[in-house]
Amino acid sequence: MSGNLARKDRTRAALLLAPAYLWLTLAVFLPLSAMAFFSFLSDVPFGDRDWHVTLDNYRAVFESGTYATLLWKSLKLGMTVTALSVLIGFPCAFVLAKVIRGRAREAMFLLVILPFWSNSLVRIFSWAIVLRGNGVLSGLIDAILPWDVRINLMFSPTAIVIGLVHSYLPYVILTSYLALQAIDDSLIEAARSLGARRRTILLRLILPLAAPGIIAGAVLIFVPVVGSFMEPRLLGGRLGTYYGTVIEDQFVAVFNWPLGAALSFVLLAVILTILALASPALRRSQR
Repeated sequence: MSGNLARKDRTRAALLLAPAYLWLTLAVFLPLSAMAFFSFLSDVPFGDRDWHVTLDNYRAVFESGTYATLLWKSLKLGMTVTALSVLIGFPCAFVLAKVIRGRAREAMFLLVILPFWSNSLVRIFSWAIVLRGNGVLSGLIDAILPWDVRINLMFSPTAIVIGLVHSYLPYVILTSYLALQAIDDSLIEAARSLGARRRTILLRLILPLAAPGIIAGAVLIFVPVVGSFMEPRLLGGRLGTYYGTVIEDQFVAVFNWPLGAALSFVLLAVILTILALASPALRRSQR
């Protein structure tokens, strides 16, 4: 009897999960399959274009040092933005989870998720107004300091990092907050009663227990930042050429979809390799 009930429960669960998994399958694997097909073509299979299956696109990616340089540049950008987001976001999440209570926490949460309520282009152009020469930041500093100051951070790597950190910072705050909320306050009080210092509590208790949330937020930031193209292009100008902007150019400007698809799959392979190499450390942090 119990076996029949368990079988019915599994059937019911499968029926409930089927629409979501079907949608995920169509939304993820179907575009990836089309992209994989395009990456092995000599030209787009539209109209009367002559195309055939070839490995020239991948050969061009690996033989050109330019793509490797841009990929490394994008990886460094992803690591920089991820590190800054964790350094800024974790203290904010700790304050939200363990210090602020009541309506003040709700107001802080509103400020954290506020970037999600606006379009990404609006956020980017807002930073352009702030960071440009004679902009809001330059005018504010010039009004405070007694001497003439002119700051122009637009079209620089600094502007790109600022725009990306602003866009993706909420991810690490929210994931770290959930991990910190799961830590029982009595554990912290017990450590204090045993004479542990604040630094010891942070390094030996809070950080290990909150590591899954921090790592989840870091992954959610690193993966999209490596392939980002809007912030580098709009805030970086001619200095904003990264791996993601080259991929966008292949699809939008050059109309070389096969090469763009090959570049995309190389990026996907690199990110999956990095995550696979880091998975043992990720599993140890979750034990």
